[in-house]
Amino acid sequence: MIFLAATAMAALFSPDAKAGEPLKADFGTDLVSTYVWRGQKLDGAAIQPTLGLEWGGLSLSAWGSTGFVGDSRELDFTLSYSIGGFTVGLTDYWCADSETKYFDFTAETPHVAELNLGYDFGPVALNWYTNCIGAVGCNMEGKKAYSSYIEVSAPFSLGGIDWSAAVGATPWATDYYGSEGFAVVCASLTATKELTFGSTTLPVFAQLMANPRTERMFFSVGVSF
Repeated sequence: MIFLAATAMAALFSPDAKAGEPLKADFGTDLVSTYVWRGQKLDGAAIQPTLGLEWGGLSLSAWGSTGFVGDSRELDFTLSYSIGGFTVGLTDYWCADSETKYFDFTAETPHVAELNLGYDFGPVALNWYTNCIGAVGCNMEGKKAYSSYIEVSAPFSLGGIDWSAAVGATPWATDYYGSEGFAVVCASLTATKELTFGSTTLPVFAQLMANPRTERMFFSVGVSF
């Protein structure tokens, strides 16, 4: 991941970069009532900052999450490239407590690298994610499962609000998602609306998420700055 990040930075600042492709930088923060991800509750209320660079279709971003209660931490780096509707990316996830060393790449590492391939058809987007390095998850026999997740999502507008519906499944057994085979582990509906407070406009979102396999349901809200 470090090598890929260095490659991305070299490309972003290359003197051969086309004049018509300006470097873009962005940062922001979300505040969420509950941190839910792919049908799993990972934390309670949390602050989630993001920082990114983009040049053409190449992007490099950092995303983090820190809970307001407890000692959970997450720091993810993503390198991706998009052209047309096609996207390929690699994410390094790190989830641990504040006492865990970040640069621990031993057999017990909390890091996991995930490869993503996807295509946005317009009305519908399809993405495939596979853990390829690190804590990739195990199957029922205790062997590496290279845990994978398939998601179909569709954005739409209704009643003056932007919506997104998504369904995600794991194709085979893995303890990473708690499945014993193919299973739908996430179905979500997210609504986003900009609210105006005086001269300030803030995007606010609400999300209903269900995990049919575990029969659990979540409802969370958040605001973006």
